[in-house]
Amino acid sequence: MRIWTLLGIVVGCTVMSDLLSAFEMKRHGEIRDFRPSRIGRMLAMLATRKFVILSIFFMAISFFSFITLMETADLSFAVPASAASIVFETILARMILKERVDSWRWWGVCLVAMGVLSSPADLFRLICSK
Repeated sequence: MRIWTLLGIVVGCTVMSDLLSAFEMKRHGEIRDFRPSRIGRMLAMLATRKFVILSIFFMAISFFSFITLMETADLSFAVPASAASIVFETILARMILKERVDSWRWWGVCLVAMGVLSSPADLFRLICSK
């Protein structure tokens, strides 16, 4: 049960982090001036944005949960199963961020989902063999 909890935390926090950072990047706009003084001001301004701070917070939780997941489960399970974040991120990018997702990307999401759904069978065999 601990493995599934950790996996849920990894996937959920990764999705939240990526959505928040994408939202804030779209809100901020493209960076065109790369002079050191301008970059310093931009970093200082981004450090005050709540969505950037929340994004970093969720990414840190995801990172440490993933490290713990790799200590608990096999790498051959942890990495493919955590790819479920790609499925959720694409769906939420379409629904929340109103991004255009073409048919090729949906096919890719379906392939990732099929790969993720094959992982629980591998984990079940792993648990039963120990």
